[in-house]
Amino acid sequence: MAEIRQTASGGRWRRLPLVAILVVALIGAVTLRDYLSFETLRDNREALIGFRDANYLMTVLGFMAVYIVIVAFSLPGATIATLTGGFLFATFPGALFNIVAATIGATLIFLAAKRGLGERLAARMEASDGAVKRLKDGIDENQWSVLFLMRLVPAVPFFVANLIPALVGVPLSRFVITTFLGIIPGGVVYTSVGAGLGEVFERGETPDLGVIFEPHILLPILGLCALAALPILLKLLRKREI
Repeated sequence: MAEIRQTASGGRWRRLPLVAILVVALIGAVTLRDYLSFETLRDNREALIGFRDANYLMTVLGFMAVYIVIVAFSLPGATIATLTGGFLFATFPGALFNIVAATIGATLIFLAAKRGLGERLAARMEASDGAVKRLKDGIDENQWSVLFLMRLVPAVPFFVANLIPALVGVPLSRFVITTFLGIIPGGVVYTSVGAGLGEVFERGETPDLGVIFEPHILLPILGLCALAALPILLKLLRKREI
């Protein structure tokens, strides 16, 4: 009986970080939406630039810390944060700051989900039969491709691509590598949009966030998606031949 209680208590403690993330995400979605916005960036642009010029390193560290918190707690404003990285630091090194911060934040929520639910869920899926087991086996056989596809396809929400790998037992190192490399194309595109915000502010306009769907940008990304999906296709063809 004591062992059962201890196990149950340990399970609750493991879920605590994930519960905290969900609670903060819910509160943030209600309270921060009006603050983490394009209008806030526009209204405070001169103060941000002045602080950056006087305290560059502190601005970099503070910006990355805020970005990590936004991603780790799935708060609204990740796109605005990416634009801000470009606005403050140009396309480079702004893209590097954005991608590193996003990867760290994604890793934190991945670890919370993996420790809270993922390890047990993955074990149950592995021990199950039928469609659930086939789904788990299919993901395991093509982890690299599936992870890259989730990062490259613009339609997959970022927080979804953080949680699903944790729930199916993806190794930490594989998650970090595919996250960092997979978000580079989109990260560079949105950072470059942010780098041009000065002119957008002067014209009194809003940035075109649909630029990622322009053919000259979308087609190369889709090409990367096809390349990531190629190993899956080859495995299917080999199974049919057998």
